[in-house]
Amino acid sequence: KKMLLAMSEDVRVMIIHLANRLQNMRSLDRWPPQERRSVAKRTLEIYAPIAERLGLYFWSRELQDICLRVRFPNRYRTLSLAMSKREGNRKQIVEKLIESLRETLSAAGLQHFEVKGRRKTVYSVYRKMVNKGKTFDEIYDLHGFRIVVDSLDACYRVLGMVHINYKPVQGRFQDYIAIPKANGYQSLHTVVVGPHGDRLEVQIRTQDMDRVAEAGVAAHWVYKSEDETVEANNHMARQWLVDLLDPTQQGGNPIEFLEHLKSDLYPDQVYVFTPKGDIRKLPRGATALDFAFAVHTSVGLHSSGVRINSELATLPTVLNNGDRVEIITSKEITASSAWLNYAMTSKARLRIRHHLKQQSSDQALALGKRLLAGATKQRLLARRKISAAVQKKVLNELGLESWSDLLVEIGQGHRIPDLVARQIAQFSDGVSDASGAPLESLTIKGSEGLPLTYSKCCCPIPGDPIIGIFTAGHGLAIHTVDCHNSAEIRKQPERCLMVEWDEQADGLFQVELHIKLHHIAGAFAQVATAIAENDSNINHVDSHEGLGELRQIDFIVEVRDRKHLARLIRAIYRQPSVAKVVRRNG
Repeated sequence: KKMLLAMSEDVRVMIIHLANRLQNMRSLDRWPPQERRSVAKRTLEIYAPIAERLGLYFWSRELQDICLRVRFPNRYRTLSLAMSKREGNRKQIVEKLIESLRETLSAAGLQHFEVKGRRKTVYSVYRKMVNKGKTFDEIYDLHGFRIVVDSLDACYRVLGMVHINYKPVQGRFQDYIAIPKANGYQSLHTVVVGPHGDRLEVQIRTQDMDRVAEAGVAAHWVYKSEDETVEANNHMARQWLVDLLDPTQQGGNPIEFLEHLKSDLYPDQVYVFTPKGDIRKLPRGATALDFAFAVHTSVGLHSSGVRINSELATLPTVLNNGDRVEIITSKEITASSAWLNYAMTSKARLRIRHHLKQQSSDQALALGKRLLAGATKQRLLARRKISAAVQKKVLNELGLESWSDLLVEIGQGHRIPDLVARQIAQFSDGVSDASGAPLESLTIKGSEGLPLTYSKCCCPIPGDPIIGIFTAGHGLAIHTVDCHNSAEIRKQPERCLMVEWDEQADGLFQVELHIKLHHIAGAFAQVATAIAENDSNINHVDSHEGLGELRQIDFIVEVRDRKHLARLIRAIYRQPSVAKVVRRNG
């Protein structure tokens, strides 16, 4: 931090520091192994990227290669040997390509130009293999070519000649002349396919651009140019240093400053700002929802929207470096399982899963309380106050840690409340309740969120006489009283619970109707129209061949209650093509 502050006064301070670090790295073999690896790690994370950011590419590449050799000597040695072997086999090919480029440019009338060939560094090949998951044999562009011309106009002319003579690779062209890098670097980059099928990287630039590319910010003091564009980029490079140090001038701890520094040095991470100007680090590809959970778990769980750079956006929006993000929250909004589809960070996904699990447990706890209270009401003469001593005995008997765990298991259907009530009765001497108030019976409201399931065999709806049957892992299954599939289970009273519909039951419930139709044109359309006109939706349709002139169509429709269903059936019967309508019931 002190070093960069000094650099803000004169960037040559950093150049001296980097030169000193490079000299130390060249003599690193004399250091103890553990210290050597530690220094190499720090250099690779901070010094080499800073050198690259300042345009000191020669130093940056050498620092990276030394760090790779020190940290992973076997990998470095293997890669270096493989690259040397391939270069030996293709040395003549590279020389011929250089000569071919020279002839092409001369034939086009260019007089002042220079063509250079270079081999990629070991570290750049290693990084490409790691980042893209490729083997060495899959890396083709080991060689690069640089064409230096005398004018800006010539750069684009040369680019056209290269693309005419060699097929360009789609998506691998960058124009850093029109849009320079933040440190003032300018060049045209393209990748083409050579005559032998190899991919070749070609860089095209002017002499002034080449000086900046070779010496970086140092070229701003050593060389003077009359080109206004180059001078403007020199100013932009110096401005980058000022912007880099801006958070330091405004205060902040060293950790925040280091994060700010890395935001410019590492492209694999995204750094965004809170409305108060705090920095949040997220992996590239993170969404606004990930940012919300990075701020605070409660902010993430109740996110309802987001403003990115003062404009409204959606939570799945992917964030970019420098975005200013403001999360809009609402107490009425809470996380749902759909959020897992666009939460990218592990923290956000873990918090969402934990919340969903907790929410399910809370619902099961509420149902478990009601079920156990109903069972103990019958066995303990309408008194439901269970002493701490009795609770402890029951928990020891069942091998559970807390009373809440027992209630959750009852609510989820893993334990039968009547059997638990029997055990409570065995341990109870005289159970009392201060109020002695009777407990209301369990009522079903339809959309209260309890872990209930409505059986698909009989499709109960409000108004039907119903019974609750405990199913392990699924809580309470609701059947109609006359359902054939529940007849056997009703012989086990401990698994059954008498329930009734709440008078204010709401929601939509599925019902299956078997409709027999005459073979009349438009018969299906008549029935579908009748269903729609009576405020019902069709969820599923099955068609069967019937006897004679009749055919059967099975509809699964949504209704609110028995009155709604009766009105719907009457409307279907009125259609001239309908012969019979039957509700499936178990």
